[in-house]
Amino acid sequence: MSLPELEEFLSWFQSNGGRIDLDAVGFKYFPSTEGGRGAVALKNIEKDQTLFAIPRPLTLSTKTSLLPEKFGPRAWKEHKLDKGWSGLILCMMWEDAQTFNSKWRCYLATLPTAFDTPMFWSEKDLKELEGTSVVEKLGKEDAERDYHDKVFRAIQSRPDLFPPETLSNHYSLERYHVMGSRILSRSFGVERVDIDGGDDGEEMNPEADKSIGSAMDVDEHDETTGVEDTSIQDDSPSEDGDEGEEDAIDISMVPIADLLNARFGSENAKLFYEEKELKMVTTKRILAGEQIWNTYDDLPNSELLRRYGHVDILPLPGSGKGNPADVVEIRADLVLATFSQQSESTSSTERIDWWLEEGGDDTFVLGTDYEVPEAMVSLTRLLYLSSDEWEKAQEKSKPPKPKLDSQALNLILVVLQKRIAQYPSTMKDDEEILKQEPGMPLNKYQAIFVRLGEKRILENTLQRLVTAGKARGGGTHKRKSAPAFDGSNQSTKKAKR
Repeated sequence: MSLPELEEFLSWFQSNGGRIDLDAVGFKYFPSTEGGRGAVALKNIEKDQTLFAIPRPLTLSTKTSLLPEKFGPRAWKEHKLDKGWSGLILCMMWEDAQTFNSKWRCYLATLPTAFDTPMFWSEKDLKELEGTSVVEKLGKEDAERDYHDKVFRAIQSRPDLFPPETLSNHYSLERYHVMGSRILSRSFGVERVDIDGGDDGEEMNPEADKSIGSAMDVDEHDETTGVEDTSIQDDSPSEDGDEGEEDAIDISMVPIADLLNARFGSENAKLFYEEKELKMVTTKRILAGEQIWNTYDDLPNSELLRRYGHVDILPLPGSGKGNPADVVEIRADLVLATFSQQSESTSSTERIDWWLEEGGDDTFVLGTDYEVPEAMVSLTRLLYLSSDEWEKAQEKSKPPKPKLDSQALNLILVVLQKRIAQYPSTMKDDEEILKQEPGMPLNKYQAIFVRLGEKRILENTLQRLVTAGKARGGGTHKRKSAPAFDGSNQSTKKAKR
């Protein structure tokens, strides 16, 4: 079973050294709630079976495209196209402009040309995400600055590679956003090897990077044991990030692998890397007719919506629907602002600076275990240290232990209330909207589930702290009880900064 729109692509894939078991793997359209176009098992497939294999030269990256070589390595670096995603975006625009002369023409034709991600939402729709961290993470202004300051200047410098008559169709800002969204939603971080001459004599890193954009998994496959190594999730590469780490992987588009959908807790296949190729291998038995799922590493709805334009809506433990992997972020500057309103301390800014210099988080992530992150408790206690204690902490380069004393407890209660107040609607408001507007636009519907998931965490964390305060004999700020929610008991994820 295959789709007519993929026939030319599959022929191209196989004629260029790709291997796929078309007796076991097919492609079809599933309901939109299950991802739309995806891969299906045509027969029962046992665990540890290779579904398809992609030769490394068939992946599309700045190391496999001819553009960087034609542009010149020195000029490529002078235009800073070796930093971030701008170089790969330009490669993809250039390859697309080559039409029949591009090695990846058939592959590029399979990629989406329109996206439902918030990057392309109207201002009206974006207001539905007010209070969440989604909008500030879109990076639209930064992306457009990169386009104007780096990419378009590079294009203008080489009219022989980018003919002026092709600019409006292939190199516009709109096309830049489309290509960037393709990378964000479908790329993989692939461990680098020398494609022409094998490896460089050194052992490959035993840990492969998940997609820096899509967070799909890539692992080194041990053929003798069938054991996979744990991948490391990261976010999109920073221009001032660790150059050594960035050089260890290539952000790559991986044909066929990106046709697989993903959903919380549904993974039954995973991509593994080897020296010459990447292999999609089953991680459990798949029955005929079942969808073949890759993994996004169980991302929260805020990230699923930002990257892929959809959310996971599943039954939650206890009651309700949402994503068991949801999280909510609280910025350190909200903690500082709340403390400053309650204290006359003149050293709080100095203490925050020291905290960040010592490697402390500037954002705290609360999860569905409803626990306050230890780092947030530690920072709160740091703000309350006496002058002598503050001096000792500096001498030892050691922040306070994350002991939730009454001062820290009361401040964090207020911080949580302020964080909840950043949403223009309450949980009850959102639940009523879902009941009363069943046919609402998709963007609004998904935005409601993003903010509901975050509010649920905040409300239940707050209620838990209020209960803890009462058990200690009072001393907490009075507040109406939040509705109880029996959520899954997951570990809080900490922000990487």
